[in-house]
Amino acid sequence: MPIDPGHRVDAAQLPPPSALLRAFLETNDPDPLRHGVLDAAGRLARCHERRRSAIAAARAPEAPSSRVAACGRLIDDIDHDRAALITRIDDWVAANVAHREGASLHTETLGAVIDRMAAKWIAAQQALGGDPIEPTTPRQWEARIHLHWSRLAELTDGYRDLITDVTEHRRRLPVW
Repeated sequence: MPIDPGHRVDAAQLPPPSALLRAFLETNDPDPLRHGVLDAAGRLARCHERRRSAIAAARAPEAPSSRVAACGRLIDDIDHDRAALITRIDDWVAANVAHREGASLHTETLGAVIDRMAAKWIAAQQALGGDPIEPTTPRQWEARIHLHWSRLAELTDGYRDLITDVTEHRRRLPVW
């Protein structure tokens, strides 16, 4: 892990929340010139989208046990891919973000934070479309949409605060 030689981390090294949310939204092939963290973030969102679809397929009332088992295996594969993407983000942090010794240690890696945001992004997007995993009465639907978007906003604010604190050397990110 690079140790800060006394200068500030360039804030441009850590993607801002708006870029992160755009990465979740983009479904086309990744841009080879895009920041590696943003590429991994977009792929995490696709993993969560596939995971929710697999869960919905497994929970369908007419789902045969063979489909449920196949969905379970698919979810395991998706979770393996997610773990690799989280590690990719965390490896980037370890190689590129200088940390000041003595700064308060954050409780999660940047990869774990981005993974949670990607999951909430997909949940919020699917709630707008009447996600079959969620409650279906109009009142429940409206409350669920509000809840998902509020939680996403809270996670986004927390991410913004985290990268500000890392940039200002008040907090450091764990690297394992």
